[in-house]
Parts: sequence; structure tokens; C-alpha cells
Amino acid sequence: MNNNITIGGVVLKKTAALAPMAGVADRSYRLMCRKYGAAYTVSEMVSAKGICYSDKKTAELCTVTEGERPMGVQLFGSEPDFMAEAVKIVLDYDPDIIDINMGCPVPKVVNTGAGSSLMRDVPLAAEITEAAVKAAGNVPVTVKIRSGWTADSVNAVEMARALESSGAAAVVVHGRTRDQFYSGSADLGVIRAVKNAVNIPVIGNGDVTDSESCLKMYRETGCDLVMVGRGSYGNPFIFEEIEAALAGREYTPPSVEERMRVMLEHIRMMTDSSAKPEELAIHEARKHAAWYMNGYYGSAKFRGRCYQLSSYSEAEELAEEFIELQNSRMHKKIGETS
Repeated sequence: MNNNITIGGVVLKKTAALAPMAGVADRSYRLMCRKYGAAYTVSEMVSAKGICYSDKKTAELCTVTEGERPMGVQLFGSEPDFMAEAVKIVLDYDPDIIDINMGCPVPKVVNTGAGSSLMRDVPLAAEITEAAVKAAGNVPVTVKIRSGWTADSVNAVEMARALESSGAAAVVVHGRTRDQFYSGSADLGVIRAVKNAVNIPVIGNGDVTDSESCLKMYRETGCDLVMVGRGSYGNPFIFEEIEAALAGREYTPPSVEERMRVMLEHIRMMTDSSAKPEELAIHEARKHAAWYMNGYYGSAKFRGRCYQLSSYSEAEELAEEFIELQNSRMHKKIGETS
């Protein structure tokens, strides 16, 4: 397996990338995942029309810091002219890649004709892509799609071919239809079919939760890169795990102490980088704190308490309690078996 892939002139390690996730993968999240080996990160979705109308959030969402590179800025929209104008504005933020979202299933995006709604209009999707490519100049444009709109209209291959013809430098395929949202299983066969149909790099996305599922994605689809979304919730370590597996190295999962240390570091990054008061920043950090505790003994009760956090010091206290619970549980089990 080649250790790198190239999208336009951008070289990425062939390990795993972090998927763009609105309301989740903010700068702190991206930096944490890069720290643990994410090969590539993408911004949260940014409205092309919003950028053109000088949306106040634009600078915050589009800014690319050195620690996040290589990084793409993701746009969504349904009008070629607005997309082209938005791309020109985004170029001022010096992204490595511009990505167009044609896969988001949420109604507020789909109802504007953007996101996965474009799976129903391949000519328009191609027109939007062509406009973005012309505006982007030397910056590569990629497109994220789904397998189709419904199970009866799986058209990812047709879509990918049209996007390639329009100048897309790569395509990301989430192996679910729009009406599946995030239920059921991702169809690896669709990703494989796209890979066999186009000459540009294909990035596979869906249901990668550990190194085993990542290796399966590579093996069964032949994709050029794997993208991890929900599998990274409270688990930036997944990128380290995947990198080790691909290199044939043994991987040691983090201890509960290490998990809680990283959780607190993540929360501190969120509070330090936010212009909001600590209490509001902590409110946004609550779900992340809860995710770091998933899968442990007694975690349901602690996750509930995470959603009541109002300060960083409370998070520190909760982390200490959580560690004590896990250690006492482990000592009890050792006592029962000795």
C-alpha cells in the first residue's frame, strides 16, 4: 500500500482523515485529532450564500491554523454563482483544499436544495462543481456525496463521473443514502463501484470505528483514503490506532487516566479558544466530556452528570471521580479472581 495519496498538489498520508461534522468538529476537535494522527481535517459546513452576504461566522469557520493542516474548508450551496463567489472569498483564508458538501442529510440543508438534495440533480451538481473549480484556481476542489437519495435511486457512480468531468480533484463517498441518515450500515460496495468508475482519488466514509473497520474499508473498497466521523467521538486516539495497524505496529489503548487527561485538555482548548464566557464554552464541551467516558463501567450515570457541567473545575472533579470508580472496579475484580 502506497503511504501517501495526492489530491491536486496536496499530499496526504494514507492513514485516516477526520470527517467534517457540523456542531462537533470545531477547531479544538480538529487540533486534537491531528495531534493523534489524523491525516487531514475539514472545517464545519459553511454556507456559500452566507459567506457572500458577509455572515459574521465566516472568519471563525474558514480560518485555517497551521496545526490543522492539511485542511479543507467545506462549503454547501445550490447555486453555481454563489458557490463561485464563496470560493473566491474562502481563498483569502488559504485552505489546502475546498470541499463541497453534497451529502448532508439534515432537512434545513436539504430543503435549500443543497447537501444530499443534489444527489437528485446530477447536472446541477456538476455545474456547481465546475463553477467552484474555475474560481478556485490552483486549489483543488473535492466533493462529498452519499450513495444516493433513496435505496431505489443509488447513483453515486453517475454522480462521481459527472463530478470528475467537472474538474473535481477527489470525491468522498459516504456509503449511505440520504433517507438512511446515519442508520443501518454503510454500503462498501457502492464505494468500491465509485473507485472502479473514476480516475480521481476516492475517499471512503461510513462506519469506521476502529483499526479493524478501517482496514476492512481499504480492503473491500480499494479506496485511496478512509475518513472517520462518529468513530472519533471522544476518541481522537482512533487515528493513532489506525496508523499503528497500517504500519503493522502493536497498539496500546489509552488508560482511563490518559483518557480523562485528554478529555480535560480538549475542554481547556475549547474554553481557551472561545470568545464566549466559560459557562457557555463549557456548555458546548459537555457532549465531548460525555463521549470520552463511553464504554466504561458506570459511564451512563457520569455521562448524565457531564451534561450538568458549568465550569472547568467541575470537569476536573468529575474526571477524578470517574478514574477512582474505574480503579476501584478493577481492584474489586482482581480481588474476586485471586
